[in-house]
Amino acid sequence: MKVYITQGNSETAVEIHCVTANEKIERLKKYIEAYGMTLSGKSDGETQIVALNDILYFETVDGRTFIYTRDSVLETDKKLYELEELLDAGDFFRCSKSCIININAVEKLRPEISRNITAFMIGGDAITISRRYVKGFKAIIEGGTDNE
Repeated sequence: MKVYITQGNSETAVEIHCVTANEKIERLKKYIEAYGMTLSGKSDGETQIVALNDILYFETVDGRTFIYTRDSVLETDKKLYELEELLDAGDFFRCSKSCIININAVEKLRPEISRNITAFMIGGDAITISRRYVKGFKAIIEGGTDNE
């Protein structure tokens, strides 16, 4: 893959030239579109803005949704299904009924006897990828690389 930067244009634009627009190219497009997106959450009565790439995962506990970063846990008023729709442009994956993970924040994986997978996130948190979601997760991470 070649990357070029051209300065002097009136606006910032990214063009992707490829042999075929396959699933990986679409994923790259979505990743670029999501660059700079933020979400807000509350902690101790204060609202904080968090960049998507700083988010490790989202989790719903007792009907409340939380945003987990390396440094903080924030509560958001969004439901997981709303986040799924919003995060369609990024590298987030619904791994269970109560959790969405940032695939880029996964450090290692461990298969379990129950056919679940435990994902260890940056910072050490262990997240269970339910067997119902394992096939979709494997399809994403086993995509390999293209030279397009």
